[in-house]
Amino acid sequence: MSVTTWKEKLRDVVPPSVEREIEIYETQMELRRQDKLDEKIFAESRLRRGVYGQRYDNGQRQDGVRARTLDYPSGALTKGPSTMWDAPGMQRIKIPFGEVTARQLEVLAELAEEYSDAICHVTTRQDFQLHFVHVDDTPDLMRRLAAVGITTREACGNSVRNVTGCPLSGICRDESFDVTPYAKALSAFLLGHPDAQDFGRKFKISFSGCARHACALAHMHDLGLVARIRMEDGAPRKGFQVYVGGGLGAVPHEAKVLAEFLPAEELLPTAQAIARVFARLGEKKNRGRARLKFLVARLGFEEFQRLVAEEREALPHDPRWTELLRENAGPAAGSPAADEPYEAGPAMEAFEAWRRREEGPTAEAAPLPAPPYPEGFQAWSETNVAAQRQQGYFAATINLPLGDATAPQMRRIADLSRRFNGGLVRTTVEQNMVLRWVSGAALVPLYRELAELGLGRPGAGTVVDVTACPGTDTCKLGISSSRGLAAELSKRLAARSFQLPEAIKDLRVKVSGCFNSCGQHHVADVGFYGVSRKAGGRTVPHFQVVLGGQWSENAGAYGLPMGAVPAKNVPEALARITDHFVAQRQSGETFQAFVRRVGKAAVKGALDDLTRIPTYAEDASFYSDWGDAREYTIDDLGVGECAGEVVSLVDFGLAASEREVFEAQLSLEGGRTDEAGTKAYFAMLHAAKALAQTEVVDLADDPERIVAEFRVRFHDTERFHDPFAGAKFANYLFAAHQEPANAFTTDDARRRIEEAQLFIEAAHACHARLTPTV
Repeated sequence: MSVTTWKEKLRDVVPPSVEREIEIYETQMELRRQDKLDEKIFAESRLRRGVYGQRYDNGQRQDGVRARTLDYPSGALTKGPSTMWDAPGMQRIKIPFGEVTARQLEVLAELAEEYSDAICHVTTRQDFQLHFVHVDDTPDLMRRLAAVGITTREACGNSVRNVTGCPLSGICRDESFDVTPYAKALSAFLLGHPDAQDFGRKFKISFSGCARHACALAHMHDLGLVARIRMEDGAPRKGFQVYVGGGLGAVPHEAKVLAEFLPAEELLPTAQAIARVFARLGEKKNRGRARLKFLVARLGFEEFQRLVAEEREALPHDPRWTELLRENAGPAAGSPAADEPYEAGPAMEAFEAWRRREEGPTAEAAPLPAPPYPEGFQAWSETNVAAQRQQGYFAATINLPLGDATAPQMRRIADLSRRFNGGLVRTTVEQNMVLRWVSGAALVPLYRELAELGLGRPGAGTVVDVTACPGTDTCKLGISSSRGLAAELSKRLAARSFQLPEAIKDLRVKVSGCFNSCGQHHVADVGFYGVSRKAGGRTVPHFQVVLGGQWSENAGAYGLPMGAVPAKNVPEALARITDHFVAQRQSGETFQAFVRRVGKAAVKGALDDLTRIPTYAEDASFYSDWGDAREYTIDDLGVGECAGEVVSLVDFGLAASEREVFEAQLSLEGGRTDEAGTKAYFAMLHAAKALAQTEVVDLADDPERIVAEFRVRFHDTERFHDPFAGAKFANYLFAAHQEPANAFTTDDARRRIEEAQLFIEAAHACHARLTPTV
């Protein structure tokens, strides 16, 4: 009995261009299995499709939230590089600016159940992640996502990562304007853009509607954009304050202002210019120095600013600059005539009518009804509900424990979104979900359903809502259990939530499993990151305490570590820090101002006794981590895959050529000789292009120009000539270029394939000769 594949089922649903991308990925997988594709190149290729390796311990570890018991070999993927075939990994799924439809939520639930551990995880970049996915399942997973308009392309790797945006854009009382359409336009413009394919590391972008709140944390991004309106000739004009060169990581850099006001219509070309400067001048060999922040520091800010302006001036006009803004932000986006502020009556109504075609209320506006309320509603509404600027409507935050939602919960959230707000949900950088446009009259029914679902927990955006990266749970770089600690902190804070002093309720607590700040500990009021210490010949999990960060004002300040505390003492350390603040705080003093006033030495002094490690005989629990009864070790630390190794465009181009000549072989095996001969020719052509691109900027996909440039730069100079075969291999390309691309016999096609393979090998050898060794 034949089985219909997902490729066949979705043939008329998945866009042909996307299907072709997935087919290329499948071919790369097959070539890697046959050891015909270098592991380094395959790793970067799969990472750019969101496929990570991960740590795994066969379900022995539990952090109080997940219990993983999938049938995979114990110890797989715990150390070093992996071939990916014998153990599960992680699939990251891009959700631009966090907007996801009800149907997309349902598909994510299906995929979590069928391919993963039935849990969807929301990240600190508004993505979704599925853990424990086998690499063999990823092509069909990508097809099923593509069928509902979701891509995994460039979710990881040395690429433009998910573009984040304020989850309250369009409804916030304090915003300058709704940044959603601009985030959508820039996401579409940069996805797969040729100027964004040659980075040495990742590139992160965010959109904030105002400068006052955290919004999308512009100060910690490679490119941060904060909405502004400027009056010009008596009329308002939309634009952005532009920040560049921010980033956390081990040594955080605060972004600098590239432009106080960038007109909205200049958004896309300016982003393209920045990408080109980064691709051309950014570090490619040393991954530790390859982010944009290091390029800005090395060049000097003024020189970087000059280079971006020069690059922008030199860019040829691209009609997509205006087309994408027009499609997403309405006609004449950015021009004064189209950009009246929200208070301007008819213009606001017209904008709302346009926007509500995608998202909007399912009930008439109404205030919150008077009590009595069901048990728990009052506390939930105080922390999880925000009034929109549209009177009678509210945004309700669903507080997800550590960003996790089970597949059944995802389906119910999808159903609730259809019933209460038209079927759209926003994820947040604090790993929650938001339902917007909920009528005040619907808040009580919504809460009842969330409480029944186990998601009626209050405290969203407060000290109880602790953020954490995966840590030792799944990350190969994790040193200490960030999720285990975060779960414990959240549980203890929630238990005393009614007794928590007002002064600390709005503090942010964030936990990272290592110094890389994936949990954003640098911008928390109180942050922690995983480290280890030795005691009595054993290794003890610890966390560095980080103070001085600021979550508001788009991550307005970064904190610094002040000392390491054993993991099991961290809850007490947090309690002492907050108690110290409450006891000595001056009237109206913020936590950051308090730390500056009293000094970190005084705070550290209050923790001194907590730094002591008891002997193993005194308390063996200190020698295991939160959520894991086993004795702690860091022996299973591996090579992280956050960005992958730097792979040049030549390497990518030659790898693509190898894939094409392999596909030519498959065509020949299927009796499609004309197709086989044509593919073999294009394999040679693209190998020649890969070499020529090292010297020719913006080389178009034009066969005549590629052959001409290759001839002048590599054949005529004899740089391509093989030491034994001379110009023979180059002539294979020239002959194929002149011959008709049809009427191939089986022998003709086979010969062309063999010639293509030799040409590609010669291209590899040429590249190796011309690449200096380190």
